[in-house]
Amino acid sequence: MTNKPGFNRRQFLASTAAVASFTIIPRHVLGTADTPSANNKLNIASVGVGGMGFGDIRSVPTENVVALCDVDAHRVANAMKQFPAAKAYSDYRKMLDAEKSIDAVMIATPDHSHAAISMAALKMGKHVFCQKPLTRTVHEAIEIGKAAKAAGVATQMGNQGQASEGARLVSEFIWSGAIGKVHEIHGWSNRQPDISPRGIPRPQDTPPVPENLDWDLWLGPAPERPYHPCYLPFSWRGWWDFGSGVLGDIGCHNLSAVFKALKLGWPESVEACSTHWNAPDQIKNETAPLASIVTFRFAAEGDRPELLIRWYDGGMMPPLPKEIEGGKNIFVNDGTLIVGDQGMLLGHRLLPESRMQEVGKPPQVLPRSPGHYQEWLDACKGGAPAGSNFVDHAAHLTAVVMMGNVAIRTQEKLYWDAERLQFKNSDLANQLMNPPYRAGWTL
Repeated sequence: MTNKPGFNRRQFLASTAAVASFTIIPRHVLGTADTPSANNKLNIASVGVGGMGFGDIRSVPTENVVALCDVDAHRVANAMKQFPAAKAYSDYRKMLDAEKSIDAVMIATPDHSHAAISMAALKMGKHVFCQKPLTRTVHEAIEIGKAAKAAGVATQMGNQGQASEGARLVSEFIWSGAIGKVHEIHGWSNRQPDISPRGIPRPQDTPPVPENLDWDLWLGPAPERPYHPCYLPFSWRGWWDFGSGVLGDIGCHNLSAVFKALKLGWPESVEACSTHWNAPDQIKNETAPLASIVTFRFAAEGDRPELLIRWYDGGMMPPLPKEIEGGKNIFVNDGTLIVGDQGMLLGHRLLPESRMQEVGKPPQVLPRSPGHYQEWLDACKGGAPAGSNFVDHAAHLTAVVMMGNVAIRTQEKLYWDAERLQFKNSDLANQLMNPPYRAGWTL
């Protein structure tokens, strides 16, 4: 494949038709000669205890779960059955104020609340585990990265694949020279609208709020709007005020390994084309598009040539490389294709398959992970920083991914000022990277 310029409207429509920082440890956790720790266990609080949140707290069985918080009383009650010793809350601010013994906080709310909760915990010196994407906006990601560095606590974003063998093999293949100099990366996800509703307007009816739900707390920093069941418990991802579309949902998974392998900084530019071109304002200003292609360009740095990252979703896919034996389409609904001047990686396997058989595994140069959650627990207790800690990886990765959403919404080619941390050529883009919070909410 060649390094092509960004997709234009005609090309997109044709495609749619065809288809480690220093860690501060609380004294009572590690203990001293005078104050021995209680089995070196962390006191953990969880904010958002349904779905992924419930899975997160069950993934740290060696620790003490001391507080559970959710705006849905039914979800708190369900989680309390497994953690009866924990105290229940609906407002994380009251929980953090009341529970002085908390060492660490796990966050699994909708995207729009991630930054506010993470910031509150960081400013109180708590270790933080937050589900991906770390934040909903570019500005939030930058500020959370700064706050995590200042706090010096252990952090981890919930992109579990970063701890996998495959993620390490991506780096080791690239560093060994197996595919030469990388100049293109193609990432995609075909998450369907029934999982992540998109391309729809705001509903006009206003059904009553369920008795078990605190709607005001669920909205948090998002703009005021009436309750509707189309937003929750799982379908909030496609709404701009609450989620970040398919790119925000999956980009922090699929692009994590290449960001680490290539040590990527800021892109020079980002542009997008999407089904929002012809959509009315009441759709494109409310929800992410049904399908999009986003192009990030990175300047050459060191011995790495100029790099293009192209993201596809909603059924869009990269062109099939001619090197695929027999022309067989081996792409699946989610994936990453890394293109070098001497070969390619599909995920963590060399292409074509005969090349993988010839080369085998690259030399191992990276230590293997004890597990995504264990990395964070170890870091909380004085170990090395976790692989997706906010300071070294997660905040920057999230910020770049969210730049793509800004490009989707502005429908402009945007140029980035890496010194001033803002877009050079669009006031609208700078507004979208840092939208105001609802009155009473702040970072």
